[in-house]
Amino acid sequence: MQEPAAPVVLITRPEAAARRFAAQVEALGLRHVIAPLLRIVGVPHDTAAVRDANGLVFTSENGVRFAGPGRGRPAWCVGPRTAEQARKAGYDVREGPGDAARLIPLIDDLGPGWLHPHGAHVAARLPAPGMVVYDQLPLPPSPEALALLQGTAPVILPLFSPRSARLAAEAARGSPGAPLRIVPISAAAEAAWRVAWPEGAVRSVVADQPDAQGILRAIRAVTDTEREPFSAG
Repeated sequence: MQEPAAPVVLITRPEAAARRFAAQVEALGLRHVIAPLLRIVGVPHDTAAVRDANGLVFTSENGVRFAGPGRGRPAWCVGPRTAEQARKAGYDVREGPGDAARLIPLIDDLGPGWLHPHGAHVAARLPAPGMVVYDQLPLPPSPEALALLQGTAPVILPLFSPRSARLAAEAARGSPGAPLRIVPISAAAEAAWRVAWPEGAVRSVVADQPDAQGILRAIRAVTDTEREPFSAG
């Protein structure tokens, strides 16, 4: 009897983040394909307002990237990865619990002069004035990703945001050959997939915390508990 094909993790994050996550997937002993569905680009914005803000709130490392140097100013950061980048940029960092929903109560009374530099697509509005400093432009699925989705090897799809979940569902539509398992970062990301996926039920394991480590644990749970060949449903 032929051995079932080993699952492949399809990583659709923007390039730099995808490569970091791929190294973590490799440590689990899993194959992966990197096929970004988003590209991060800076957009024109009021750089003087960002420069002169008393403090900044960052909900992504890309916000740090396009906000400029910290010069010792305070910054609330959503989680450890963003906090790490903010420290490197010279901010006096307060580290949040890992997701915007739990960060909001901590920054409810920051006072005047704070600013939230963010992308053009945000999952949550914060109690601080926001400014778009970058955009997340959609990319078409790569030929390698399409070949994987049309193949027979099981595909595990980590979904890092509601928008990336929708884009991944749109990319996978019409390519129902591969058995799929989705690993959403949150219930909101899972719901976005289900809205955009009309092909029937796909099993999912939602991350136990909304970050890369939570998604890695969910991927490990998928591979550990489903010893039998994956099914399409």
